[in-house]
Amino acid sequence: MLTLLGSLLGFISSAFPDLLKLWQDRQDRKHELAILDRQMEQMRLGHSQRLEEIAVEADVADSEHRMCGERDRREPEGRGAGCAAQSQALYKHDNRLTGVKWVDGLRASVRPVITYAFFLLFTAVKLSALYVLMADQGLAFVVALPQIWDPETQALFAAVMSFWFGQRALAKARGQ
Repeated sequence: MLTLLGSLLGFISSAFPDLLKLWQDRQDRKHELAILDRQMEQMRLGHSQRLEEIAVEADVADSEHRMCGERDRREPEGRGAGCAAQSQALYKHDNRLTGVKWVDGLRASVRPVITYAFFLLFTAVKLSALYVLMADQGLAFVVALPQIWDPETQALFAAVMSFWFGQRALAKARGQ
């Protein structure tokens, strides 16, 4: 009986490394399939993002075309022609650096300075409204704040944040 039990135990223990190897191979295949699924999902997302980017570029081109079309109808024949080419030339010119540091710095600072100025103006208007609600009308801060942070303000804030940070996300997706 001990001989039979010993033989059975020996046989099972000799097959144990092979069973472990089969189990490990199965786990490796599962892992590889999961990786491939994730890669395919990333590729799908990349294609979706690229399609969205193409749609945005088409919208921009369509907007420029509409602007040029309106200009072409208002102006005498020939003067509005080449509007898209002019737009592209302006974009190309705007991206060139002069090589003079302070001029390039000044050119690069125009949009951020205007953005900061309008943000400060917006903040001043909202803080003034908050002050009027609290000082003149005697409302508490927790009652006055929701009145100045209304749905329109929230939508405006969301649009500005999406513009600035969404542009960065699209630039990263394009690899720029």
